Amino acid sequence: MAENGEDKLIAVARHIAKTLGRTETMTDDILQIFSTFDGRFSREKMSETINEEDPRSYVVLEHSLKSLEVQISHYVSAEQPIWSDSADSAQFLDAVDELLGLVRDWDHLAGEKPIGACLDRADEVVQQAMFRLEDEFRMLIQRSSESFDLCRNYDCKSDVSGSYLSDSEVDDDGADSIPVAQPVTDFDIVIDALPSGTISDLHEIAKRMVAAGFKKECAHVYSNLRREFLEESVSRLGLRKFSIEEVQKMVWSDLEDEIEKWTKAAKVALLILFPSERRLCDRIFFGLASAADLAFMEVCRGSTIQLLNFADAVAIGSRSPERLFKILDVFEMLRDLMPEFDSVFADQYCGLLRTEAGAIWKRLGETIIGIFMELENLIRRDPAKAAVPGGGCHPITRYVMNYLRAACGSRQTLEQVFQESFAGVSNGDFGTSDNTSSLSVQMSWIMELLESNLEAKSKMYRDSALSSVFLMNNGRYIVQKVKDSELASLLGDDWIRKHSAKVRQCHISYQRNSWMKVQALLKVDSSSLNSNLAAKTLREKLKVFNMHFDEICRTQSAWVVADEQLRDELRTSVIGNLAPAYRNFLGRFHSVIELGRNSEKYVKYSVEDIEASIHALFQGGGGSSGGRK
Repeated sequence: MAENGEDKLIAVARHIAKTLGRTETMTDDILQIFSTFDGRFSREKMSETINEEDPRSYVVLEHSLKSLEVQISHYVSAEQPIWSDSADSAQFLDAVDELLGLVRDWDHLAGEKPIGACLDRADEVVQQAMFRLEDEFRMLIQRSSESFDLCRNYDCKSDVSGSYLSDSEVDDDGADSIPVAQPVTDFDIVIDALPSGTISDLHEIAKRMVAAGFKKECAHVYSNLRREFLEESVSRLGLRKFSIEEVQKMVWSDLEDEIEKWTKAAKVALLILFPSERRLCDRIFFGLASAADLAFMEVCRGSTIQLLNFADAVAIGSRSPERLFKILDVFEMLRDLMPEFDSVFADQYCGLLRTEAGAIWKRLGETIIGIFMELENLIRRDPAKAAVPGGGCHPITRYVMNYLRAACGSRQTLEQVFQESFAGVSNGDFGTSDNTSSLSVQMSWIMELLESNLEAKSKMYRDSALSSVFLMNNGRYIVQKVKDSELASLLGDDWIRKHSAKVRQCHISYQRNSWMKVQALLKVDSSSLNSNLAAKTLREKLKVFNMHFDEICRTQSAWVVADEQLRDELRTSVIGNLAPAYRNFLGRFHSVIELGRNSEKYVKYSVEDIEASIHALFQGGGGSSGGRK
């Protein structure tokens, strides 16, 4: 019996020497040390070849496993958290390390029945240890986690309407409200959501779980807890969860508010929250890259999909023109954040998130193109129901020009969108130079559609002079809006010169259709002035002139020329042509003796009266038809 005990002792010593001695030389040295302490560990007995097929080897495994079972079971069954005492946690980890090392060292002999059965028991102990490590891992995070409040570094919290909330405020139903963070301006923020000591403890646990083959379980328990933190942090930014259907059913004013919240939340998430989660994962799973990547993906996937689904819902929603500017906000934000998507989600598990972000960004670009197509359709379909009173600027002209001016505030973005949309298509296909940008082509085309629409509307006026005033008003408005905005550089100087010339041509047409006939009445044949027939002719001409002049002034005083400069130009032009002719006519009229003696009986207007009456035109009201002053 004593011999059997000595055999066990020698077997244990041999196992220790084999385990600690990584090379034959190291093993020999350890055996030499053992021999100096006890004669039973003589070099002759201990230096025998260690045969792992020797039954005594099984005894070593059985003995070591029993010892480790006792140690680990003690900690596994403990009611108090193991990590509440640093000494306990260190001893527990040492026992786990020894157990894992034991399994690893004997695994190649698992085919031997006694050893295989022993290793099965060891696996059960490993599993029990892993379950307890998982619980400890969870408790460490729960005790140390604190949902990061973005307002912690700022003065106050506000909702989107501008009102302020405190932590103690409650909703109408009595439930605690989630504070909404004030917009962040400093994005150089690093969130240390867990204390350094806790991170170190979690790292030690993660190493053992991954080594034991429990990588997924470790990543899962980590991601479950951190996901709650991240989702609450996103909620504090004012972003709520909506399905794609809910977003598409929103009234536009509500959706505008949600888009504003989304742009702010997306920026904070990609620049602060996600990078901080990546940093935390890398610290806890240091040296365990695959586990870190898996955990990070599981933590961020839900919040990322929430952000992307909202953007996608906006992209596939209505393409009504008034939505352009908010959709541009979403497009620009996603474009600016694409480098962050590529860097933060660079690992293998996040490939689908990167791909989806890029696809939605492109869909937003297609939506912007679609909105401009809808604007084209709006112009084409705008009906010629009723003429604008007084030939003023048409609402479609104001709408389109102000719309395009505002759109040009995002010129660089629109250039990018149209350039990518028409990549590979020659501008020559649109009748423009290849040096012309795709956005310039688009703007030129919209202008052409608008001009065609206005031409059709001008035909509703029965008075050709008023038709010219209508085209002149709208043309002048268009040219001024182009000159005062980015449209000038997009359309070019040639376009401005061409359309300014069109306005001048309308001016000439107005003069011809409105005043030339009146002015023709003032022409007199000098050879017949002294005859009785001349006096009668001059009286008739003056009578007809007064009648036509009264009618024109009465009519055109209600016409509209909103542009002050254009209004002055028109009046000056009419006076410049009519006043000299009228002055000359009156001179001829007074030169006839018969008429000169009774001129006040026939002459209704002085030259000054004519000028004053013309100055009263284009006021857009009833006005005075003129008369002697």
